[in-house]
Amino acid sequence: MAKHNETGIKGEEIAEKFLQTKGYTILFKNWTFDKKEVDIIALKEHLLVFVEVKTRGDSYFGFPEDAVNERKQEYLKVAAEEFLHQYPEYTEIQFDIISIILTNGVAKEIVHFEDAFF
Repeated sequence: MAKHNETGIKGEEIAEKFLQTKGYTILFKNWTFDKKEVDIIALKEHLLVFVEVKTRGDSYFGFPEDAVNERKQEYLKVAAEEFLHQYPEYTEIQFDIISIILTNGVAKEIVHFEDAFF
């Protein structure tokens, strides 16, 4: 497995635990629709949260959250629309980004951008 794939998987595991400590219930991990993937779909009280996790080994080429550009946001919106079509019981949603910088496999920095875009 490529190093960047390992980094991404490790970041998603860290993000999942991070959200759980903040009171979120993880509903789905790596939920896909038509080649579009949502890293984490979680519930916090009545709010359904679509979470994009970005992980890097350092910030040399920019912060991880910078990779969630307009194109990626549109992909997430399309996937969210399909999810809501399949699960119409959810009415309040939010899109979050969790940005993680790892050092030797350990989270050096975790930043949670709540309601990051729509």
